[in-house]
Amino acid sequence: MKDRGGLSAGVRRALRDRFGIWPMHEAKTKLLLGRHAVALRRFEDAEVARLRRPLPVPLVTTVIPTYRRPAMLVDAVDSALAQTIADHLVVVVDDGGGLPALPSDERLVAVSLSRNTGVVGVVRNVGIRLSHSPYLAFLDDDNTWRPDHLELALAAMREGADLTYSAVQRHRADGTVVDVLSAPFDRHTLADADPYVDTNGLVLRRSPTVLYSRLPRTKTTIPKEDWEFVHRAARTRVVRHIPEPTVRYLINPDSYYTDWD
Repeated sequence: MKDRGGLSAGVRRALRDRFGIWPMHEAKTKLLLGRHAVALRRFEDAEVARLRRPLPVPLVTTVIPTYRRPAMLVDAVDSALAQTIADHLVVVVDDGGGLPALPSDERLVAVSLSRNTGVVGVVRNVGIRLSHSPYLAFLDDDNTWRPDHLELALAAMREGADLTYSAVQRHRADGTVVDVLSAPFDRHTLADADPYVDTNGLVLRRSPTVLYSRLPRTKTTIPKEDWEFVHRAARTRVVRHIPEPTVRYLINPDSYYTDWD
């Protein structure tokens, strides 16, 4: 039997065995959405040029993309500023929705894009490109960190890791814990199993290639930016999993990027 694309079940099975299911989906996503990437790169370049200013160069920068979640954003920022690592800059990048009042802290910088993109990769990239620290971390505006999140990650970096990801405790809006996402790293399982690395748990060394996909993925697009970013970054980096659940992740029914239904 052939699917709508004309491939037999045997061919599809052979392709999955060779490449894994997620690289196959990513190739299809690039084919369908790749035409948008050039215009989005131009917009990103223009926004970086417009927003560029002298910033501190700490040990680590945390990039927080946000769009119209004022209360949650403040909680996320508070958890980032409460890290035991003090040599730390938090860069909030608003995707054109407006910013609430944020804590007054010299370690916090907030900028707004000139319009809404709906492309979280572009929003994160602006924060990455405005900063200059040797290490980067990422936190979404509806999640929070344990105070030792960065401390544990940077300790692993000193032991030779280039990229770390910690365990993620997922919970509902009422506070009930759903599960803990935690699995040791293996590039084969990353390509073919349920995704187990989340952006909110990532800390990695900066390099020119540390940028997110600019494709305009929707709730139904697979895979997500997180998977593509980690799969690409792990080709040339030493990856270490930190099994401590340092990320508190909200299963948010109002998510702009994930369909929890």
